[in-house]
Amino acid sequence: MPELPEVETVVRGLRRIIPGRVIKSVKTDAPPACIVVSPSFRKKTLNGVLKEREILSIGRRGKNILIALSGDITLWVHLKMTGKFRHVDRAEPKHKHDLVVFDFAPNGSGNNLHLRFNDYRRFGRLRLFPNNELWQQPGLVELGPEPLEMTAEDFVELCHRRPRMIKPALLDQSFIAGLGNIYADESLYASRIHPRRLTDTVSKKKLIELHGHIQRVLEASIKMMGTTVISYSGVDGSSGAFQNFLKVYNSEDQPCGFCGGKIVREKIGSRSAHYCPRCQRLR
Repeated sequence: MPELPEVETVVRGLRRIIPGRVIKSVKTDAPPACIVVSPSFRKKTLNGVLKEREILSIGRRGKNILIALSGDITLWVHLKMTGKFRHVDRAEPKHKHDLVVFDFAPNGSGNNLHLRFNDYRRFGRLRLFPNNELWQQPGLVELGPEPLEMTAEDFVELCHRRPRMIKPALLDQSFIAGLGNIYADESLYASRIHPRRLTDTVSKKKLIELHGHIQRVLEASIKMMGTTVISYSGVDGSSGAFQNFLKVYNSEDQPCGFCGGKIVREKIGSRSAHYCPRCQRLR
């Protein structure tokens, strides 16, 4: 699943091409579960609500993309496992996994291009809400702080106030928003903290170190346009490059870069964790 750096890369790509554009039409070929339109729109379709709306801005909250439109409404997108936006020529044949196609009114430039939402696993979600309803929705209302915005002191207080195993905590979007398996594993490895350690047993000094590694790893990945493990790509079709710099994620049985020991993969809760048992000891 795309995590914070990948979603941020998509957001930045969208910001370069669609703000100020007016939606001419929206064509959908998606399962009903993929598209949610608020009942406030009185049973209108996605096209019925979005047609002739101007795109005002693109934002991100955790792993969520928020597209603000004229008329005080927001198109809320979650890429889930394999969702992606593609800015392509209209003449390009429609792919069977192009679930939503956005056409724009002419504006003097880029008129031969439109935007497609592609998702071969079909788990992605496009949801449309009036702004006065948006932040009441499950999936947004409970989100925790942004890791690139919270201070080290706030991170320490959060960890000590809400004791639990640290890897599941970092994956919990109500605890901290935007992290997933890749960047949680990389940050814990860099900090030499076992993924099963309880948050309230980690010292303040060590948590400050972890906070620094989380921010460093995320910022480095954003600069490299994210991590492409299977299918992720940016709006222009480019893959990320941070996968070439991963130290522990997806490195089961490979030698640890610190001690030469063997990286292990272990299921913790419902998710896997990659770590070095020598360097990340469970005290």
